[in-house]
Amino acid sequence: MLPCLRFAGKAGIGCGMATRPPPQIFSAPRLAAIRSRVRALQACDDAADFVLAEMVEDVLERLSFMRFAPQRALVLGDWSGRLAPALEQGGADVTALPAGAFDPQQPWPVEQFDFIACLSMLDTVNDLPGALIHMRNALSDGGLAIASFPGAGSLPRLRSAMLAADGDRPAARMHPMVDTRAAAELMQRAGFMRQVVDICPLNVSYRSLDRLVQDLREQGLSKALSSPTPPVTKAGLERARAAFLDGADSEGRVTERFELLTLTGWR
Repeated sequence: MLPCLRFAGKAGIGCGMATRPPPQIFSAPRLAAIRSRVRALQACDDAADFVLAEMVEDVLERLSFMRFAPQRALVLGDWSGRLAPALEQGGADVTALPAGAFDPQQPWPVEQFDFIACLSMLDTVNDLPGALIHMRNALSDGGLAIASFPGAGSLPRLRSAMLAADGDRPAARMHPMVDTRAAAELMQRAGFMRQVVDICPLNVSYRSLDRLVQDLREQGLSKALSSPTPPVTKAGLERARAAFLDGADSEGRVTERFELLTLTGWR
């Protein structure tokens, strides 16, 4: 589950601290398990996929607005399989790799592309500055990269519910998140030109906390922190459910907010 927390600490990594390894915030085995579960859950016709669908549509709209027609494109993390065919229809030669096919924090085992789309991946890497540098290096001169993932400000209702569940001893149950300022600084330090960072809000209404959590699990947005946390008690879960519904409207629905952060930059 993702938090509404500003992502602190990564902006300095790789700037005068290259010899120090990044903190291990996220667990690679847990990420692999989450992605395996997503593949199984997405086999069901009614599985939630609205976050990734919004990202794919946004990428296509941006390319259309910029009148940029990729010739050699790399698509990363699109488990829906929607973006690659759309780019191919525009004449692009597309290489599509699922999340987990390689470590984005290491030099990418691919040739240079004039367009890279990285969807819902960079929010769960331990070395975000390194991943952005490797993304830039995988671009040809004049190439464009677009990366999208949930950013700071996402899921405020869920965060409040989790704080209510834990009471006076809150546990780290949700991911740290990147905000627009930190993302812009990291894009600049990675060497991108004409970098733009913005947020696309996405509001979804729910009748229960359980349905929200289920949607997050189906879309691979559940917790992947490396540090263990105690399970939520039965009483804590009831407090969380009640806190979530405190914000319900007259129809008993709670509006949860996703803020999709999009990083755009050129080489």
